[in-house]
Parts: sequence; C-alpha cells; structure tokens
Amino acid sequence: MTVLVLAEINGDGTLNLDATAKAVSAASSLGPVTILSTARAAGEQAARIDGVVRVLLADDGLYANRLAEPLAALIASLAADFSHIVAPATSGGKNILPRVAALLDVMILTDVTAVVDADTFERPVYAGNAIQTVRSRDSIKVLTVRTSTFAAAAATGSASVEAIGPGSDPALSTWVEDRMAESDRPELASARIVVSGGRGLASKENFALIESLADKLGAAVGASRAAVDSGFAPNDWQVGQTGKVVAPDLYVAVGISGAIQHLAGMKDSKVIVAINKDEEAPIFEVADFGLVADLFEAVPALSERL
Repeated sequence: MTVLVLAEINGDGTLNLDATAKAVSAASSLGPVTILSTARAAGEQAARIDGVVRVLLADDGLYANRLAEPLAALIASLAADFSHIVAPATSGGKNILPRVAALLDVMILTDVTAVVDADTFERPVYAGNAIQTVRSRDSIKVLTVRTSTFAAAAATGSASVEAIGPGSDPALSTWVEDRMAESDRPELASARIVVSGGRGLASKENFALIESLADKLGAAVGASRAAVDSGFAPNDWQVGQTGKVVAPDLYVAVGISGAIQHLAGMKDSKVIVAINKDEEAPIFEVADFGLVADLFEAVPALSERL
C-alpha cells in the first residue's frame, strides 16, 4: 500500500510544515508516503520530512492559487497508484478532498483522529462527545486528518523530487484575488498558547483586552462563535466545531460560557484556564484553572502582572 499526502502550502508558496508533517505522521503507518506539492519551494521542504519517499511536484500556473476543482482533478488522475489519499483537515484539505472522493465515487473520511489499521479509522462525532470507528471497504481511502491529535514527523529526510505535468482543467472556478490578514502573532491552529474571548467582551473595542493579554504571552488570539457572529472578532479567529480545532499547551478562555460547539474545538488543550463571572458556566467543567471574576477587572490585572 502507498499513500499520497497533499502538502499544505502557504500563500507565499512555502510549506506549512507543521500541518504537512502531522499529516505525514498519521499516514506513515499506512505505507510509504508520497507528497503532492504544487509549489517548488514547498516541495523541496516536504522532501525533508521523515517517512516521505518521494515528492510529486506539479509546479504549474493552474495550481498557483490552490483552486479546489483543478487540484481535485489532478489528485483523482493520480489516485490509481495509491491506496490512501490524505490531507490535513485545514480549510484547504476540507475543500479539496471531498471533491476527490466524489470524482472517485468513494466515501470521504473527515477529521480522522486515529488510524487503527489500513481500513479502520476513528473520528469524533456529536461535537467530540463520542468517537466513531469507521471501516471502509473502498479500494481507495480518502481522508482528512485532524492535525491537533498527531505529532509532527521530524524533518531530517531527503526524498527525491519528481516533476509531473498538470492535469486537466475542469474550468469550474476562477481566482479573483487574495485578501490576507497580516499579523505578527502565531498562527491560531498551531500556536502553543491561545487566548480566546467570548460574547462576555460585549464589543469589538473590548477585544483589545484579549489582544493585549495574548501579546504579553506570545499567544494567538481566538474567539467563540458568539463573539464572531456579534462582530467582535474576525471569522478566522473562530475556535470550535465550525471554526478551527486547536490543542495548545495553554488555552485561556475569557468571557466564554463554554457551549458544546466551542468545547469541541479546544477541549484537547493541555491546560485550560477560564475567566468568567458566571460560576455555573459550562467552561468550568473542562477548565484546569477557573477564576470566577469580572473579566474587565481580572484581565487588565493579569496583563499588568505579566
């Protein structure tokens, strides 16, 4: 059995090493790993990941903007040589691999958290309150893996890089423009420390308290869906079942009640700290440390001490 892993590529053409190395770690138990990269710089970086035997480089303008339809068509054209097709469960992976599964007429296995054997996988359901074990009889398994549950493979290897031609263009989508949010803070999905704010902040202006605390800790900033829906924080800060899944060393939840959908996105954090004035808030059920206090007093005091 051989495995094709789709490299996660940043907007500048470099490799998202953390997400890709964790996907390789998940895939390595299934067989020799081949990585598909659509950017030369990312392909050369991916060749150094342990467990990778070769890199297929489709460095063509058709894939420059990572449109899902042409990438899915390319992967489907390569699929006959592989038993498994794997991608990190990022926005890109979740966008591309379901299309691959549809083209191959097989099921899509999403958010895999454990590989039991070549046919059997575990994934969370019911907002993470149960684990589903899925056995697939498909000849080609297509899956996205939740990177927060796998350790990253080391980067000491030296796989070969093989250039391949582009696949057909389905001409179903057109790139218009990228609008990139620039920040000096760590990327939310892979940050070691995350400070998140909820609806208790009451306004967009008050989120400056969260940002100040995060900057003191060298942390990424997150938000609950309620805060995002209220316009207090941008969409890419959302943590939860319909946002980003994080598992940092430290997660600080400020003014977040702890709805089940939010807990699904952060409950695997190693240490959880909650600040909320409602002592009955569900967030305290999963918190390692809880402070029942007015966040508008507690957070500035904490920032000052730090």
